Amino acid sequence: MTSPETASSLLDQSATSLLANLRTGKISALEVMTETLDRIDARNPAVNALVGMADREDLLAQARTKDAGPVTGPLHGLPLAIKDLVNVKGLTSTQGSPIFKDFVPAKDDALAARLRASGAILIGKTNVPEFGLGSHTFNPVYGRTSNPYNHALTCGGSSGGAGVALALGMVALADGSDMMGSLRNPAAWSNVYGLRPTWGRVPGEPDLDRAMHRLATSGPMARSPADIAVMLDVMSHPDPLRPHARAPEPTAPLSPQSLAGKRLGWLGDWGGAFPLEDGILEHSEAALAVLRDAGATVEALPAPFEFEALWHSWITLRSWQVGAGLVSLRDNASLMKDSVLWELERAEKMTALQVHDASAARARWAACAADLFQRYDALILPTTQVWPFDINQPWPTEIAGVEMDTYHRWMACVVPVSLIGLPSLSMPAGFGDKGLPLGIQIFGPLGADRSILATGETYHQATLWPQRRPPPTLG
Repeated sequence: MTSPETASSLLDQSATSLLANLRTGKISALEVMTETLDRIDARNPAVNALVGMADREDLLAQARTKDAGPVTGPLHGLPLAIKDLVNVKGLTSTQGSPIFKDFVPAKDDALAARLRASGAILIGKTNVPEFGLGSHTFNPVYGRTSNPYNHALTCGGSSGGAGVALALGMVALADGSDMMGSLRNPAAWSNVYGLRPTWGRVPGEPDLDRAMHRLATSGPMARSPADIAVMLDVMSHPDPLRPHARAPEPTAPLSPQSLAGKRLGWLGDWGGAFPLEDGILEHSEAALAVLRDAGATVEALPAPFEFEALWHSWITLRSWQVGAGLVSLRDNASLMKDSVLWELERAEKMTALQVHDASAARARWAACAADLFQRYDALILPTTQVWPFDINQPWPTEIAGVEMDTYHRWMACVVPVSLIGLPSLSMPAGFGDKGLPLGIQIFGPLGADRSILATGETYHQATLWPQRRPPPTLG
């Protein structure tokens, strides 16, 4: 990778540094925008991470306006591409579905409005799977997004375009969203960081259900936890409409923390509950050595909860939530992929008592996890169960000889976090024998976002994986 001191490497510095230089006028928004668009022109065609781009001349004009006026917020002058599940005024916003292939919103969704108010310049969209379902970024509107380390393989999803754009330096920060690992999985496969924040910290849309559907959340992605902290503070704010909302603790500026005395629990494959491809467990455990060297005690733990009970609770509550969100589009079923229809049909057949039983199982796991966090500062799992797979394969149908019975069973390792809304940071864990990246996810009790990020920053300073091992096109 080019040196951060050279003029051509303006975009390779940290987001924190880039924003500081924009605020002081050391660099101009026009310079950053020009280099950003040039880099996108050079690197995006090979991976198809950024879609629905705004007009170049309009974006340059917006940058000039930023330079001519006062500093407008913590992201002043920074080009950002927003995940294509978020409606952005004036930009085609498709959700990866042909139903919305020509939809240009007249107003911003809440997240887009907040990012715009923070001073960011919204340049386009990051590619997603159709309606964000399935951790493999392909859709009938824009096509497939390639892994930055091997273009014949998947980058994960649903925040796949965001992860790839970060890895290739086309953006300095990115938003993602995470129901079932949708920002953690692509972060792992693009060798970057992704934080699923405590549920309720980042508000959803004000016109959507705020109490019953407590699974998905938006969150930040970046090339370091310190940069994630900046984005998290912008995305977070009190939400009086959400009964479970928490007053967010500021996270930036973020510094590494001493891990001396920290107790971390390693859950591995949950006592054999979910299969892992060869090498995943070994490389994940090697990453734990970094935390031990920093002073933490890392203990291998037995499975703390019966996993099939977690899984049954998860697929019930997930289908209920996904189905509720898609039922208004039922007349367009012929335009939906199989996994979307699977979720919708399950929701339509579901009874209230099934939802109640699933919610009760979730409560039991939440109580068990709360007890674990009395003894451990954080817990750790692999971020993925498989290595990046063939880009033309819809999803893995078996792992280590075990058949997958749903389109998302291969992602079971993210369920313990997602089911009860815990903060979880996916951290790069190096590279396997074939040069492909993987990650580990470290998670803590509700509200522990800052502590988890600070632990991640200590790990990052010791490894610098996104900076040490850039994609081949950047070498």
